Amino acid sequence: MKDFKIMVQYYREQVSGNWFGISNDNQDAQYSESAQFGLDGSFEFTFLTLDCQGKITEQVTQYGDWGLVGDIHFTITKSELIEQEIYDVDLANEDNYHAYQVLQLTPSVFEYQDIRSKEVFMLRRVTDNIGHC
Repeated sequence: MKDFKIMVQYYREQVSGNWFGISNDNQDAQYSESAQFGLDGSFEFTFLTLDCQGKITEQVTQYGDWGLVGDIHFTITKSELIEQEIYDVDLANEDNYHAYQVLQLTPSVFEYQDIRSKEVFMLRRVTDNIGHC
């Protein structure tokens, strides 16, 4: 008997908008990600690393393209903001391309797993309407 995977259909409109996530490592550092996904396929990610006192030790902003095909989410980083200067990335570098398996996509939660590293990420939607779900 064959195992059948039920494919869940997701839509770009479900991903577009503003998202935020926080994680911790084993050395008391905290990482935060702010993600903006445009319906035109553009993205802006800001990654912060904070020490155990809450001081920002690193900040990186990336710009590029994203997409969603079935349950596969992908990103292509095209430039980075470093110390108020935007630099093009090396598009021949495979580290600028990522594909993820969508694990959960609801109006408030976007959870996905990197296909290569198997690392799982969870973002929560940021709403502009405070007090509204």
